[in-house]
Amino acid sequence: MTSTAPTRLASLAEVPVYVWLPHRPSRPLFRLAPNVLLLPYVVCLFLITWLPASQAGKVTGIVGYVAHLLDPRVPFSIGYPILEFLANVALFVPLGLLLSLGWPRLPWWAVSLIGFVTTVTIECVQWGIPSRFPAISDIVSNTLGTIVGAVFVLVALSLRGLRRSTLRS
Repeated sequence: MTSTAPTRLASLAEVPVYVWLPHRPSRPLFRLAPNVLLLPYVVCLFLITWLPASQAGKVTGIVGYVAHLLDPRVPFSIGYPILEFLANVALFVPLGLLLSLGWPRLPWWAVSLIGFVTTVTIECVQWGIPSRFPAISDIVSNTLGTIVGAVFVLVALSLRGLRRSTLRS
């Protein structure tokens, strides 16, 4: 909602002339930053998920590395799928955070739905990439990550005593 304030432009024969100009309140940095950060995050997300496996493995290979480190205590065949699931959750937490902070009027379930649609899109595109393998577990873990990010913002704001409505102004 924009308000207007009178602005004196000139006076003709000592008669002041006013024009009503719209006034837009400035947007606080904490409201602008999530929107600015969302684009590079989404670009990185799509690069990680849509690059051929040989290229993406340079980024995502850390899961296999950690699974091998745990191998003496947890067999690789058990540790790797668990770590991959948790990595997929962690990959989508920023999406929930950024959407919830950037668009505070979106309820948590709408943010979660955006995460679900994003991950389904990613998995559908992976069907066409020969070295990539779409999986239902990726849809579940990615959507869960988005939910975790959205709920984190909700809880953090309520713990601070702020309501989401204070971000709307």
